[in-house]
Amino acid sequence: MTATFRDLGLSPELLETLDELGYVEPTPIQAQAIPQLLEGRDVFGQSQTGTGKTAAYTLPLIQQLEEDGLQMLVLSPTRELAIQVSEAIYRYGSQLGVTVLPVYGQQSYTRQIRRLERGVHVVVGTPGRTLDLIQRGAMDLSNIRFVVLDEADEMLQLGFIEDIETILRATPSDRQSVLFSATLTSSVERLARTYMRDPLIIRVQSEALTVSSIRQRYYVVNERDKVPALCRLLEVEDLKHTMVFTQTRAGSAELAETLSERGYRAVAIHGDLAQNERERIVKRFKEGYFKILVATDVMARGVDIEQVSHVINFDIPMPTEYVHRIGRTGRAGRDGDAITLVTPRDKRRVQMIEQYTGERIRHERMPSIEAVLEKRDELFKESITERIANVEPEADLLFNELLEMQYDANIVAVAAMSLMRENAKLPPLEEIEDVSLSDRARRGANSNNRQDRRGGEREARFHHENNGGERRGYGENRSNGGRRVRGDRNQYSAEEGMVRLHMNIGRAAGVGPGDIVYSVASAANISGKLIGHIDIRQNETFVDIPEDHVDDVLRAMKRNGKIRGKSMSMVRA
Repeated sequence: MTATFRDLGLSPELLETLDELGYVEPTPIQAQAIPQLLEGRDVFGQSQTGTGKTAAYTLPLIQQLEEDGLQMLVLSPTRELAIQVSEAIYRYGSQLGVTVLPVYGQQSYTRQIRRLERGVHVVVGTPGRTLDLIQRGAMDLSNIRFVVLDEADEMLQLGFIEDIETILRATPSDRQSVLFSATLTSSVERLARTYMRDPLIIRVQSEALTVSSIRQRYYVVNERDKVPALCRLLEVEDLKHTMVFTQTRAGSAELAETLSERGYRAVAIHGDLAQNERERIVKRFKEGYFKILVATDVMARGVDIEQVSHVINFDIPMPTEYVHRIGRTGRAGRDGDAITLVTPRDKRRVQMIEQYTGERIRHERMPSIEAVLEKRDELFKESITERIANVEPEADLLFNELLEMQYDANIVAVAAMSLMRENAKLPPLEEIEDVSLSDRARRGANSNNRQDRRGGEREARFHHENNGGERRGYGENRSNGGRRVRGDRNQYSAEEGMVRLHMNIGRAAGVGPGDIVYSVASAANISGKLIGHIDIRQNETFVDIPEDHVDDVLRAMKRNGKIRGKSMSMVRA
């Protein structure tokens, strides 16, 4: 028999709130987690985005809150998710009088501190701002009873491990701890072993990392053909709300502008926008004012709507990011489409994603120009038939005048349709080279593809990082045109066509490879895929940059020489 919320031990006030919100029965993760949390157990839950894990930890914990004082802390990877979670806690706790405060960067310290002084039951914060408030003496964690690490894998990927550990050490040792993660990496497991007390591990066996209602497929195109390829897909797919993911904020802004120039209703959401502007964009996207939202992984975390029909990976992500991205569609039992554009050198990363998720991603051929034209005809026909259903011929004086001039009505209609199609502003249709993965793989040994091999090596290094590997030795034992290159190679040498640059910042400052790629690519407005070998040491970092981009990178980093908010300098090694 299926459990109901009434079977889980929740209070009458919470049950009434759930009824008002239209919640019928608990999801599997809720059914398993809520009773255990009510009993005081630490819980380590694995559940992907969109399965109801916020309610799984919020409902049982806010039920146990006492009348006054800060008793519950939730750490989230981004400000968007912190706002989303705080709004959920506010809704669930409405009849219990629960007060909640989201804290995150780019918001006034004064306002947050004043609110803390007035008193709240729950704080939902990003690790960086939460730690700042603790160190300023504005947030006292001595009476914290519940700590939740939400989207733990995402926080670790963003480099927050040291901040998280410092925060956890500031809370009472007898606190009840909850950790939720869409994926299980060695870093997440180590965090759980260190800071949780005999946690109950909950995995929803009936659910995979990617839900079956999502149709996963990829198309292989050359880098130069990615924009034309994306435009073809936008024309032939039955789009409702569509999210297009890029790796960098500069890339998201540029792609949205390019799509808009081609006639597609697209808007970018990225970190350079003010918080109120990002919230306005998300609201308008939900309301359907535009169909295409171009976003980075971090910025898209707060976009939580059930009607996203398509997720398109313009840049192929790492496996954990792939799971988070495509989890934006196929929600609440609906079908969804996850499409990835893959360049020939990305074959290895497709295999990594398939191994990680345990599912195949279907390889399809790019729709032809004929298919796009056929789709345009279909849409044009639909618009005409809709108009026919509502038109009153006798009301059009010009049409009647043409008939009086002895023109055939059919001829007039055909002429009018031809004129409409001639004057229609349609996006350009460009030729796209047909790329075969197998053909490219057979040519992989050719020396002209050295850059492709470097891309594959970078992917392998990042895969190692995202599965908890130490940064040292990423260069060990990798093949480079037949040579064996070790991690202790000359720090001033670089691969052919690359220049090695030096930064006076390293592991001691909490810097990870993702921080280097994000900061350099965003500041210099280049693709993160161009960045070569990264060697992060205790207090310094070496990074390989294509020689054509070195001057641009040095100038950009001189203007905005900060990584994770810390000042640094970059010079040639």
